[in-house]
Amino acid sequence: MSDKIKQVAMRIKSLRELSGVSAEALAKKLKIPKTLYESYENGGSDIPVSVLYEVAHEFNAELTSLLTGEEPRLHEYSLVRKGKGPSVERRKDYKYSDVAYNFQKKKAEFFLITVEPLPKNKKTTPNAHAGHEFTYLLEGSMLVHLDGHELTLRAGDSLYFDSMKEHSMAALNGKPAKFLAVII
Repeated sequence: MSDKIKQVAMRIKSLRELSGVSAEALAKKLKIPKTLYESYENGGSDIPVSVLYEVAHEFNAELTSLLTGEEPRLHEYSLVRKGKGPSVERRKDYKYSDVAYNFQKKKAEFFLITVEPLPKNKKTTPNAHAGHEFTYLLEGSMLVHLDGHELTLRAGDSLYFDSMKEHSMAALNGKPAKFLAVII
């Protein structure tokens, strides 16, 4: 695992311990097996953004704090220049950039995400998390698996959904797809 992932894992563990919550109790709250949670917390497995989002929400913490180790400082506006949002290396098939990371007490999380095409015979890994999600496809095309439905999005299309429903995305036509994701 990368050093960055280990640092995020250490922050999660510290936050949980400072809050007096057991690993078992948090795993149950996150609806994941305790062994999987412990693997995240020990830096042995990549931590999905959906899990980080849930942990931040559970402990009333800023997602930015978990990802970067720094508290957001801005409260009037946050300007993030092109290509300057912190990279969030969470999954091999998704590249996240936090495009509103330094604003305090955000009501939503904003990510610019690039999804690479999947190799043949490989399936997407679904995830689910509390809240709602808005996806606006900027470039390419992608297949969205959403609670048993398959939806094809092309540049300019948008999708709003209950993110408690299992969902995953895959780029189509052998080219990456880039989209704005807003998690509310």
